[in-house]
Formats: sequence, C-alpha cells, structure tokens
Amino acid sequence: MHLNYKQILTITALLVSTHSHAIVKPNSLFTSNGVLQQGVTVPVWGTANEGEQVTVSFAGQTVTTTTNNGKWMIRLQPLKASLQPQTMTIKGENTVTINNILVGEVWLCSGQSNMAFPVRAIKPLSPYASVDVVLREAQQYPMIRQYSVPLKKSETTPPITDDTNGKWNVCDSNSARNFTAVGYFFARDLYNKLKVPIGIINSSYGGTAIENWISKETLLAFPELASILKNYEKALNEFPKKLEDFNKQQRYLLEGYSRDSADAVKYGREMPRKPAAPMSPAERGGPTGLWNSMIYPLIPYAIKGCVCYQGEANAGRGMQYRTLLPALINSWRSSWQQGDFPFVIIQIPGWKAHQPELREAQLLTTQKVINTAMTVITDCDDTLDVHPGNKEPVGIRAALQARAIAYNEKKLVYAGPTYESMKIEGNKIILTFKHIGSGLVAKNGILQDFTIAGADKKFVTATATIEKDKVIVFSPQISNPVAVRLGWRINPQINLYNKEGLLAPAFRTDVEQ
Repeated sequence: MHLNYKQILTITALLVSTHSHAIVKPNSLFTSNGVLQQGVTVPVWGTANEGEQVTVSFAGQTVTTTTNNGKWMIRLQPLKASLQPQTMTIKGENTVTINNILVGEVWLCSGQSNMAFPVRAIKPLSPYASVDVVLREAQQYPMIRQYSVPLKKSETTPPITDDTNGKWNVCDSNSARNFTAVGYFFARDLYNKLKVPIGIINSSYGGTAIENWISKETLLAFPELASILKNYEKALNEFPKKLEDFNKQQRYLLEGYSRDSADAVKYGREMPRKPAAPMSPAERGGPTGLWNSMIYPLIPYAIKGCVCYQGEANAGRGMQYRTLLPALINSWRSSWQQGDFPFVIIQIPGWKAHQPELREAQLLTTQKVINTAMTVITDCDDTLDVHPGNKEPVGIRAALQARAIAYNEKKLVYAGPTYESMKIEGNKIILTFKHIGSGLVAKNGILQDFTIAGADKKFVTATATIEKDKVIVFSPQISNPVAVRLGWRINPQINLYNKEGLLAPAFRTDVEQ
C-alpha cells in the first residue's frame, strides 16, 4: 500500500498524539510548591494511557490505581501538617517528580474583582502598613502559597474543563505582588495563629455575577432562577447582530467621538467615552461558565473551606441573591463531598450603587446556612470606589471568622453586634443583639444611622442609645413604632460596635420574607 504525503502526516500526528496522551500527567493542582490539606483524605488525580497502572508515593504512603477512560485518581490517607518540603512521585510509563510540597491548611478564595484585587494595588489607610512594607514583610512567609487559576475570555459559554492549568507560587516579596490581597492577609493571619503552611487557591474573576459560578443543574433546580438562563440565551443569540451593527457603524462612531472630544477640550466639558465593541455575554463565562472552567476543575481537591467576596455584580438583585448565594454554597459543598465545609462571606462594600438588600441577603444566608460567617467591612474604607484599597482589615476579619467556624475557637468574638430580636415599649423599640462581646459601644460619639417607623412604614431619623447590652430606639415623631432599621441605605454610616472593635451589619426588623 502506498501512502501519499498527507496520509503520512496524518498518521504521524496520530502517533504523536497517542504517545503524548500516554504520558502520566497529574492535574496542575499537583505541581511543585503546592500545599495539601492536613487531617483529611487527599485525592490526587490526572491523566494517562488507558489501562495504565499509576503509582503515587508521598509522605511514606504508596498507592496504585489503573486508569479509566484515560483518567486516574488515588486517595492518600490523612496527612500531618509539615513545614518541611516533601516530594511526591507519580509513576506510570514515565515518572513525574513534584518538589517542595507542604502540608497544612488550604482555602479556596473566590469571587469577583475585590477578591482578584492584588496586593500590589492596595491603598492602605492608617494604621495599616503601606504596600512597600507589606511586600517587604511577605518575604517572611514562604509557608504561604497561592495557586492561581488563569482567566480566559470567551465568546460562548466555557465547557466543562478538567484542568485549569494553573500554577502554585511560593510567597515572597515579588510573587506576593500578584496574590489576592484579601487572600494574602487572610493567609498571613491564619499562618501566624496556626503555625502551619497555608495554601490559597485564587479562583476569582472581576465583573462576574454569582450565577456565573453556579452549575447549570443547580440553576435549573430553582424555578425562580429560570429567567437568568433564559435572558442569557437571548443575549447570546442577539450578540452577533449587535457586533455586526457596531462594525458597520464603527467608522462613523469614531468620527463623532473625535469631534466630541475636540469640543470637550475646547469648551472644558467632560470627555466623552470612546466607542467600544459590544462584549459577548459569555466573555466572563456567563451563567454557569465559571463553574465549568474555574470551579469544577478544582474538585475534589482537599480544602478546609472557602472565602467568597462576591455580590457587586448582583447588587440590584438582592431578593434573588437570597436564593443564589445559598444555592452556590450548598452546591459547592455537595460537589466537593467534604461535608459542610466552612464558608466565609465577605459583605460587599458600601459603594454608591450597592443596594442594602444585597447585604441583607448575605446576612440572611449566614442565618440559614450552617457553618457560615459574614465579614462586615463597610467601615474599612471610603465609599467612593467600588474597589476599596484598604484590604488588610478585610483579610484580618475574614481570618478571625475562619478561626471561629473552622478552627473551633469557641470563646473568640468574631462578629459585630448582630440584630436578634425587638420589643416595643410605648414609643420605644428595644433591640437585642448577639455577638455583643464585652459590650456595645458607639464609636466617635452617639449612635448613628438608626431610623424608626410606625405602621405606615415612613421611616424617620431616630435617637438610639445603648443601655447595658440593649439599644433603645425612639423618635418624638413616632408615637407607636413598629420597625427599626440600621444603615438601611446605599452608603451606610454605622458606628455600633462591640468592644472588640467589630462593626454591626446593617439590618431591618421588618425584613421581607
């Protein structure tokens, strides 16, 4: 049989492809400089030739398995924390050696831009350290490692992915520049308390709504979320026409932009925005897309818990978020099959476009989903930027909450005064709180941002005073009060704390069910 040139090339390509697939390859989570979770069964997995025997050796354990559909997975018995680097060996037809692996605590850090926000970009407020000092001190923490999930833009919904092809980096003054700032400060404080290695998996993507991080099966399980997928599919179908229209008009749009820019300079007006091509609804994953490409590939990597800083992109949909956030938490836990692992929710900042209903949805989630806590941060920065630069106190508070719900420090005060119940006495409403710590305090004077209303629900500014562990709220304008609210607006100015220095979250006693 005679083969032509194209047939020879095709057969050669197939042989090369088959040979390359035969190479034992661990998932990129199992590469040098990584951190494995202590105290639990640790899955290790990857790819190899069909039917190939794969043997994994680590920390005195050796486990062998056989590939199935080109994939393999073994499970290591619970490991002890180790500050000493260890080596993992994976053998099949070839041998893979993975160096400098530590064993300690692993946390998934996920969300949108405020979690992605890097250390190099922080803008600290007093008394927190400058970025130069933070980076210099980062050299002291080689026991902290970050696995970074790469970002990818897309024109269609990303499919289910087996490997993010990310990379572990050892913390030092250079690499820490690109660590998630909240994640770094969280890891630093945990390390200083626990004295074991800390691994953070940074899977975050700016500008992404929560539904992007949730599986399609989960979204479809809630009839009230059906509109999300329906609207997304409609937007995807309309996108090609929108892009075509822009391309046809681009020349004229840019000419108009040049004229308007010249006029703005000449007459001292605000500069116009430069015309830009429409963005595909799937560019940042779209609903379900980041679950497919940035969460699913991480499962079932052994983790201790999750810190999630997300919600800005859903800020106008607070009622819907009451369903979405618990759905995300419960579906992730179910998929990981590591029990109800701790979940720290960082409350979105008090920016000018962030509605109070979204922060309320985050608070309500902690009250109905077990093993969760919420980090209140509206006092950590000004509200002029959707990306507050003072990230250190955010990470510190998140670590405090992790210590309480993940590491069982039962006596630790880890949250600010949180509304529990109310009692009406005449023209006053008496509020009871949990997490009062050593006592309630009003920072910088009298209590602020309380409002009160009668049956007509017309809220007016109220006087609020602390009496022992209660807050008494009243107004001479309201003789028969029925409800109280605290910080119930876009830009809350709450100053109710406990003596441990933790801020009360906004709330309303008349919460809508």
